[in-house]
Amino acid sequence: MLGLLAAALLLVILIVIIWYIAAGRLPKPGEGPLPGPTKPDTQSAACPDVQFVAIPGTWESSPNDDPRNPTAVPAALLNNVTVPLNEQFPDSRVDVYTVPYVAQFSNPIAFPPDGQQSYNNSRTAGTHATTDVLAGMHANCPLTSFVIVGFSQGAVIAGDIAAQIGADKGPVPADQVLGVTLIADGRRVPDQAVAVGANPPGVGAEVALKGLKVPGITMTGPRPDGFGSLTDRVNNICAPGDLICAAPPAALSPVNIPGSLASLASSAGNPVHAQYNTFVVDGSGITATEWTAGWASELINGAPQPAHE
Repeated sequence: MLGLLAAALLLVILIVIIWYIAAGRLPKPGEGPLPGPTKPDTQSAACPDVQFVAIPGTWESSPNDDPRNPTAVPAALLNNVTVPLNEQFPDSRVDVYTVPYVAQFSNPIAFPPDGQQSYNNSRTAGTHATTDVLAGMHANCPLTSFVIVGFSQGAVIAGDIAAQIGADKGPVPADQVLGVTLIADGRRVPDQAVAVGANPPGVGAEVALKGLKVPGITMTGPRPDGFGSLTDRVNNICAPGDLICAAPPAALSPVNIPGSLASLASSAGNPVHAQYNTFVVDGSGITATEWTAGWASELINGAPQPAHE
């Protein structure tokens, strides 16, 4: 009797498999996972239409800061973007969220030790915090769209997550990301994204130092597949002379580890890197932060308005 039941169950399984193959329901190699459940027609009234996520740069955040009213670093660059957006839009239209994380970069050859968290620890913490807020919003508000901006270390984090989303491996669907802007991206490769303003020669520091591994610092090189399906929605802003995003080959080299690490650790505070609030990106005198705020405003104005329950 058990043998007959087992044979019948096996037959049913075989029929189901054959049906799935014939119907094209099994993914072919390289096509990725099957589509998930269809999106609902409405979402909670508590959900914003858009979530704007800002990821601050090195020394411009704190893990205990208030993400919707950050005060840990009043002069943080991205405050020049988030404050105008908060003033322009109601909470129901956009949730402006500034990711709180350690945002530090310890120089491993400093003596005495500088007391900072390592770059690896800081970048990892920022990536987890950003991924969690994106995934959490999408889980609770499946119709909400996203705009992502990062500066310096935050641009590396934002760019890495954008690359994952563009490869259909990220915390939110690519078709719900309205746009991404990276200011001073340490993994910048010219022409891998849409250049806003100057498009200087050189590459990001992590690209120039690809393969360098010392305690607390791993330079990961370029993003191998770029930004995938998000390519035309990712903007790159990089000022000529900024070693973080436009390092000439002679400036940073894995061969000269002490000199390169010293240059890298000090680059976050150099005049060029610290002045994106006044760095002009077009002929009308618009600065990097003004452009980013205006770009984000246009995206939010044109974003879908999901029905609410």
